[in-house]
Amino acid sequence: MKSVLNSLPVFVAAAEANSFSQTAEKLHLTRSSVAKKIAQLEARLGITLFHRTTRTQSLTEEGTLYYEYCRRALDEIEKIEDILNSGKLETCGKFRLSMPVLFGHLCIAPLLISLIKQYPKLELEMSFNDRIIDLIEEGIDLSIYIGTLPDSSNLVARKIGKHRMTICASPSYLAQMGEPQTIIELAQHFAVAYSHSNRIQKWRLKDDNGGIYEFRPKTRLMMDDMQAIKDAIISDAGIAWLPDWLVRKELIDGRLKEIMPRAGEITFSIYAVWPKTPYLSRKVRLIVDTLVNDLPAYMEKIAAPN
Repeated sequence: MKSVLNSLPVFVAAAEANSFSQTAEKLHLTRSSVAKKIAQLEARLGITLFHRTTRTQSLTEEGTLYYEYCRRALDEIEKIEDILNSGKLETCGKFRLSMPVLFGHLCIAPLLISLIKQYPKLELEMSFNDRIIDLIEEGIDLSIYIGTLPDSSNLVARKIGKHRMTICASPSYLAQMGEPQTIIELAQHFAVAYSHSNRIQKWRLKDDNGGIYEFRPKTRLMMDDMQAIKDAIISDAGIAWLPDWLVRKELIDGRLKEIMPRAGEITFSIYAVWPKTPYLSRKVRLIVDTLVNDLPAYMEKIAAPN
């Protein structure tokens, strides 16, 4: 089949030129190479495509019919190549995404909702959850990950942003309980901790030498929703370790105060992850490029004070 496809442009050019010599010159081939490709095509089809004389050749009845179909086929191929090269192919169809609940709700969904207004035939199905997703098994086209990526040779990842974690509490809590200055002092305070799958998330802090220290806070209040944790510490419930984009407004307006900023300045990368395929689909490219270009600025925007 590959040799047939390679022969079609030669056959069409020869049919239009009525000369193997002119065809060879146009395609930068030898005349014998043109004649060989036509002969191979005739042998495969079991028909004669050209009437040949020592000076000229012309299409047979079967050759004329074959030429008409080949010409249309090549015209369609050229047309789609022009569309692809110009970027005018319309993006359409269903696209399934998975993302962390709060980050997806606040940072990802608004960008994609804005995007589909520009592509009326694109259908987005967004799933919000904080569990580990098997993209291939669950038929997910793309997922958003924060932090450590899943280890898989079947996936492709691209960094779309990053966020910093912050240790914070309300000023009134700190006025009553004291403001910790070291990790040892921090360990004496009660934390409002994030729990996932019945496990308390460890805090990753920097020690005095710049090394990473994993710290499990003392807690009597655990929640599996970071928005609820933020609301709780605003109400003086304790200290929390939360994403900067989630609490920056409250840090600016004074409802929360950052504690031990050097210890808490841990940054996590944000990735778009999708199943590996030989070619990147237009929908994946569109979604990923949109997030790479727009997400960092949007995270800054939503965290700014009103």
